[in-house]
Parts: sequence; structure tokens; C-alpha cells
Amino acid sequence: MRVAIVHEWFSGIGGSEKVVKAFHELFPDAPVYVFVHNKNNMPEEYNKMDIRTSYLQKIPFSKTKYQKLLPLMPHAVEQYDLSDYDLVISSSTCCAKGVITKADTLHICYCHTPMRYGWDLYHEYIKDKSTIMKWIISSQMKNIRLWDKLSSDRVDCFLANSNNVAKRIQKNYRRNSKVIYPPVDTDFYTLKGECGDYYLIVSRLVGYKRVDLAIEVFNELNLPLVIIGGGEEYKKYKTMANSNISFLGRLSDEEIRNYYRECKAFVFPGEEDFGITPVEAQACGRPVIAYGKGGTLETVIEGQTGLFFYNQDKQSLKEAVIKMEKSYKIFDSKVIRKNALRFSVNRFKSEIMDFVTEKVMEFHNKV
Repeated sequence: MRVAIVHEWFSGIGGSEKVVKAFHELFPDAPVYVFVHNKNNMPEEYNKMDIRTSYLQKIPFSKTKYQKLLPLMPHAVEQYDLSDYDLVISSSTCCAKGVITKADTLHICYCHTPMRYGWDLYHEYIKDKSTIMKWIISSQMKNIRLWDKLSSDRVDCFLANSNNVAKRIQKNYRRNSKVIYPPVDTDFYTLKGECGDYYLIVSRLVGYKRVDLAIEVFNELNLPLVIIGGGEEYKKYKTMANSNISFLGRLSDEEIRNYYRECKAFVFPGEEDFGITPVEAQACGRPVIAYGKGGTLETVIEGQTGLFFYNQDKQSLKEAVIKMEKSYKIFDSKVIRKNALRFSVNRFKSEIMDFVTEKVMEFHNKV
């Protein structure tokens, strides 16, 4: 069976890239189609894949400013010639699902989320823009939204990375989906040693992750906070922070694992579709303080593996941190890790292969 994998971009490692890695381990001969590939930001194991980029790769600055190219992505994804493949697996957060396949090619989309800035986060996305920019974005987004809905009909089977996302697939595309949680490397992220005295954030430093909220709270509480990750808000956040907050930039997985293992608790102030980093922290036995909305409601157990705060504001998070300060010793690291094991890589691969096998048989019986 000839298989192709379609993803949006290889510009750094996040949860969706780890899903693509698992797909490629299942289908090692499959080429990976991406809009742009920034080799400098990707581990060698990804760079060794058979990566096939779109014409967007040739545009100056596309490897770092690819988000600006959204209006071109629907056209770019439709230029991939996938006529030689029996199975196409798309890993989609915006446009990858829009590939055009032949009638006898099965297209399975693993949807990390419908295009959030086109649907449920649209008003938040434009609220700080100028009047002129709002007009430009709204006129473009109307067409992109129409294409997004239309292109969802090209998918034969949808997979969702959480029940949270499955609801949005139904809402935006009127399509049913099966939930298969993404893979977390619980063999790599393991228990070791005693916890330290610092709190930890591992995140891309972009606005919607709400790292700024955590900085404000920890500035007030004067508790040690370590922030790992880079992004467009790095300089702004570093300027906001007091001396009790450390910024370490991008680190290796081994270094991040050490910080997971030794933190007092992991802090997750944003709303995510799933959110892999809270599960990685739990695999290392550390409790999580999470915003009680989105994917964390499916991965964190209140009072057993972490604490929720339900208003995304400074006071609500502050109260949760104070509560953790008083109660972190009651959390059992083995219980926390056991919860994380239900998201293992082997479990993911097994569920994916069972689903693919079932759908391939159904599809070819119909064809």
C-alpha cells in the first residue's frame, strides 16, 4: 500500500509534529508533504524523512513567517500531486486536509483542530487589529472559511485528537470523527528523584498561550518560575518578568525532561485542543495547574494529578498556585504517572493501525 503523509509545516517541534513522527514510524516509506521546512529548527530524525515542500518554500522568509502566507495555502495544498498513493493521511490544523485525491485513494485526516483563527478564535484574533487590518482580514477570512468548509468534504474519515476537538469538527464541518488521543513518549518521560522548589512552563511564547498571565501572578507571589521555549513574545515577556522568573529559551528534550522531573508543579495557563506538555509533566510524576477548559479537562484529574482554575484571569490562577503551594506534597507521583500512561506512543500506534486497517477494508469494499 502506497502511503503519503501531509502536514502543514516543519518549523519547530510541537504536539502535531510528534503525531507526524508516529505516523512516519508506522509508514517509514511515506513521503511527508509540507508547505515549508526549516531544517535549522527540526531534529535530524525529521530532516531525514522524505520531505516534499510546496512552492511556498521558495518565498523569502517563508520558513519563519509562514503564518503570513495563509491566503496562499489553500492553493498550495491543492498543487500536491498525490495520484500515486492508495492512502493519504493528513495532519491538519488549517489547510493540510484540503489535498485533492483520486476516487480510489482513501484520505484520513487526523485533525488537531479546525482552523481556530477562522472559527472559534476569529474575534479574539482580530480584536487588537486596526480598523483597516480588520477589514482586510475579514474579507480574506470569509473566503478562507468557505474553502475550509468545502475542503472538509474531501476527507473520507476524520480522527480528532480529543473530544474537545471532535465537538468542533461536528460544529464547523458537520462531520463525525473518532477520538484517538495523540502520542506522549511515556517511555522517555519518566519518574526520577525528588521535586525542586520551582514551577515550570514549557511553551511556545505566543499570545494565546497566556504565559503573560502566569508571569503577572508569579511576579506578585515572588515564587520561582522557569519558562522554557521561544517565540514572538519572548522579549516582551522577559521585560515583564521579575528576577524570580527565568527564561531558558529552547532546550533539548533531555534537558526539558530534567526540568519536568524536578519542578514543584507544571503551569498551563492557556486553552489548548489537547495539550501534550501537561501529559509529559504527569508522565514525570509532577502535578499540573491548568486552565479548566479545552483538552486539559480530558488529561488532568482534579485533586489527583493536578488543580484547575476556571477563570482565565490573574486572581483565579493566583488562588490555584497558592493552593498548590499548600498541598503539593499530597500528590502521589506514581498515581500521576499512571494517568499519563493512557496516552502512550504504543497505544496511539495500535489505535491508528486498527482504524486504518478497518477503514481501508471498508473503503475498498465500497470502491
